[in-house]
Amino acid sequence: MVDLGQVAIKLGERVYRLICGEGEEKRLEALGQYIDAKISDLAGKHGQIGEERLVLMAALLITDELFDLLDRDPETSDADDDEAGRAA
Repeated sequence: MVDLGQVAIKLGERVYRLICGEGEEKRLEALGQYIDAKISDLAGKHGQIGEERLVLMAALLITDELFDLLDRDPETSDADDDEAGRAA
């Protein structure tokens, strides 16, 4: 039997309770805090424009950060591969 952990992630005004693998709790909490900080920053800049819109904007910003990191990785720097990967 697999041991499970539980974590409560706060995003904006909501709390989401998640089940995860045992030992993954701290990582999930850190990820949730990062996302929540993005949402809070966006709300501070743009006001309360709706929870769904704030979450979408945060997801887009985080994905943009990821793409920037992938673009800097020498193994993924081939322009043809980057364009193909982003189009998928």
